[in-house]
Amino acid sequence: MSAPSGPKPPIIDYEASTYRTDFWQGQGREYEDAVERVALRRLLPPTGERLVDIGAGFGRLADLYAGYRQVVLVDYSQSQLEYARQQLGDERFIYVAADLYRLPLATGAVDAAVMVRVLHHIAHVPAAMQQLARILTPQGALVLEFANKRHFKNIARYLLGRGVNPFAQEPYEFAELHYDFHPAWVRARLIEAGFQVEARRSVSLLRTGFLKRRVPTRWLVAVDAALQRPTAALAPAPSQFVRARAALPSVRGVTGAVPVARQRLFRCPACGHEPLIEEADAVVCRQCQERWPIVNGVYVFK
Repeated sequence: MSAPSGPKPPIIDYEASTYRTDFWQGQGREYEDAVERVALRRLLPPTGERLVDIGAGFGRLADLYAGYRQVVLVDYSQSQLEYARQQLGDERFIYVAADLYRLPLATGAVDAAVMVRVLHHIAHVPAAMQQLARILTPQGALVLEFANKRHFKNIARYLLGRGVNPFAQEPYEFAELHYDFHPAWVRARLIEAGFQVEARRSVSLLRTGFLKRRVPTRWLVAVDAALQRPTAALAPAPSQFVRARAALPSVRGVTGAVPVARQRLFRCPACGHEPLIEEADAVVCRQCQERWPIVNGVYVFK
């Protein structure tokens, strides 16, 4: 299997950014963090062999993966991953700096994948979906979050003549490499990539500064948690979560016979050869002779 061809789509880079402290820690987003955790706990299979978190950043959600024997944290930012390693250690975690369009993970290498607050930065969603389908075992679970174009506030703005049409299915780029997606459009891309959509949740319905300033966070979280499933079909909230399953072997042509815990993990993002050979300070592709360094405990495939 060869690597993706053609020019690489643009990538947003949080290298050396202060995203952790500027956006999350101490920035009044306890509600958003809590309700995303509620949705993830309800949708993610609680146990498994190997899980990958795509766009893991500084490891915000890593404590939710305790039921997995091995956890791979992937992000384009090496510095974010180095911070995550300082907090989480190496016992169960592997840190990989790479981009989603050329994931350096072997085919069928993971039985669960999580991607939260990432799709809204993806310019070429079909290519990303193909990579996610490739790395999952047959019937492996994907929990995907995306920014919803059709949420209630966008509908109200549109009706007042102040916003784009939230019912149009094409993605809307509201800032450079920042996209809102229609739920039906995302579902169609998942199905095209070979996924079967199993469950949905509508999350962060109460995400307004007015409510967060006046209502205790625990109350907002309780109401949001109660509404996530009943409102999923309407998709009124700005954040949508989906659980999908990778296609069966007869569809994908992948046997998945080797347990993921014993599979080699890496694939060459340059030529698509797998598996790679790990040395003391790098992983090496025997086909194209490319060497991918290990720096401060992070496998660097950029």
